[in-house]
Amino acid sequence: MSRPSSAGPGSNKPCGKQPPPHAPAPAAAAPAPAAATIAASGAGSSAVPAAAAVLSGPGGPVSPQHHELTSLFECPVCFDYVLPPILQCQAGHLVCKQCRQKLSLCPTCRGSLTPSIRNLAMEKVASAVLFPCKYATTGCSLTLHHTEKPEHEDICEYRPYSCPCPGASCKWQGSLEAVMSHLMHAHKSITTLQGEDIVFLATDINLPGAVDWVMMQSCFGFHFMLVLEKQEKYDGHQQFFAIVQLIGTRKQAENFAYRLELNGNRRRLTWEATPRSIHDGVNAAIGNSDCLVFDTAIAHLFADNGNLGINVTISTCCP
Repeated sequence: MSRPSSAGPGSNKPCGKQPPPHAPAPAAAAPAPAAATIAASGAGSSAVPAAAAVLSGPGGPVSPQHHELTSLFECPVCFDYVLPPILQCQAGHLVCKQCRQKLSLCPTCRGSLTPSIRNLAMEKVASAVLFPCKYATTGCSLTLHHTEKPEHEDICEYRPYSCPCPGASCKWQGSLEAVMSHLMHAHKSITTLQGEDIVFLATDINLPGAVDWVMMQSCFGFHFMLVLEKQEKYDGHQQFFAIVQLIGTRKQAENFAYRLELNGNRRRLTWEATPRSIHDGVNAAIGNSDCLVFDTAIAHLFADNGNLGINVTISTCCP
């Protein structure tokens, strides 16, 4: 990735995974689509209260009795819920499966955790109770059957957002509102262009190995991240994957469409799709080829002196 350079081909040189040197800011936008040159950068048991209420469906207000009931399932180590299969120590104290694997003694009574003893009564109670999402403290109001919790929490809109930059070098996590601030401070080399139509110019596409090119596009009051990724497949065969993701939720992403176009030498290659939310990331889409995919031979048909320009258009979808 490089600092912003003037529109059109630039002199920025790739430097693998090292941060590139600073470069001038992009020139003021012209009537024609803006363009950016992007250099490469290379993841204790208790009795159940008799009056406790058991919810019959997801969502809705949680009564004090229901909170009292679910609190009986709290792990004394991580404070998450102990869900079936439920194991106890010899004195009847519970600890969740994840914490139990790290312990040799019960954290409550210091007794032995072996042999493993199933608490079938608590498992039956757990099957009749709806548990809050683990992200309830950040806004999720859903209550779910214990078999539904893991799947929901993997895609919950209130779970922390990870840094959307490709690669596994950045481990940042935070709220959606903090994503852009993180990018501006921790990834200053990413170019940002304004407008619905821009040109994403990736330099030195002939670099060996796996390489990423990244830039930002701002329009319609939202920020979009454009990613071009080159992967080594088999026997030296290389493929390029280009995709757009929205710095926003899945629901917000459904309001937009993007078009990527390679154009030149009387040839045209186009891909149109709904942008991905950064909550989903791009790895799954790239793994399923749900993006613009082309090989080195195709790239050379459209490249100019080792630089590849991709026309990017963002549009809104009619409700």
